[in-house]
Amino acid sequence: MDKKTQLIEQIKVVINNLEKDYSADINNGILQLIYKRYRNALEILNNNNDINSINISGGVRAYMDSYSDYENPFLGELYKAEKLYNELLQN
Repeated sequence: MDKKTQLIEQIKVVINNLEKDYSADINNGILQLIYKRYRNALEILNNNNDINSINISGGVRAYMDSYSDYENPFLGELYKAEKLYNELLQN
């Protein structure tokens, strides 16, 4: 599986987690920002638009600054997506 496909799948994981576990919170605050950025990233990738316009970097930091829930498995999913995105940019 290529990096782009891996990133698309990981972004879907993040979006699904947000919609399932944080449905009441994705309409405001930092989770809304993260959600909007990931939905936008998925649209960019699916439409083969310029990947440089994706803005998902910093989501882990933003979540930690807002919630201080360092043990939350959701952070790992955000980290995986950010790492894949950075690897895709380097290729």
